[in-house]
Amino acid sequence: MTASSSFSLLHILSGGAAQGLVTQLQDRFLAQHHFRIAGTFGAVGLMKDGLLAGAPCDVIILSQALISQLLESGHVQAGSARALGAVKTGVAVKAGEPVVDVASPAALKAALQAARGIYFPDPVKATAGIHFMRVVKELGLEGELAGRLRPYPNGATAMKAMAECDEPGLLGCTQVTEILFTPGVELVATLPKAFELATVYTAAVCTASQNAKAATELIAMLGSPANTATRLACGFEP
Repeated sequence: MTASSSFSLLHILSGGAAQGLVTQLQDRFLAQHHFRIAGTFGAVGLMKDGLLAGAPCDVIILSQALISQLLESGHVQAGSARALGAVKTGVAVKAGEPVVDVASPAALKAALQAARGIYFPDPVKATAGIHFMRVVKELGLEGELAGRLRPYPNGATAMKAMAECDEPGLLGCTQVTEILFTPGVELVATLPKAFELATVYTAAVCTASQNAKAATELIAMLGSPANTATRLACGFEP
């Protein structure tokens, strides 16, 4: 196949955490397997809802827990799931701004109190957003920060909005992979140990896939030992 019109589409529904990794490998996959990736990335809960509502999907990449649920309900193929690695939740500042101390719960609390705006993903459907709001509540800051919390549909849109905002003194909190993937923001550190969240992301072949062979090949590429360095650079940990 040489003409772009001869390429088939492989549909992906994925948590935003895997967008950078898929982007890094999609050209190689196209060259080797002649499938162009049509990816939809967002909060894991929304991606799961999309699959259940009948959205086209060959490969789904979600948290390990959600993939297990979909396996039980018969929406992904038994034996097709493969863990890609763990992704931690981190804190970001705009590129070029001073790095803040978030090494301890007290330091994180002070940094959040000092921030003029705090960008994070959906606190209902996104893994990191749900966790971040728990942290805010545990720190006793829910009321104090209410006017400065700026939630977005997913971590990628939150980081993009923060990067484009002219206001100084902003903080972001989402998964490390989404921070690393977004130009204009910089990773400060992961959340302190007391609030650490490491989410294992897993890819699986959807039961309704019409391209199961290609879906299996993509998952193999994403999780291949040969691509360990790429996963690490994108924020996935073994």
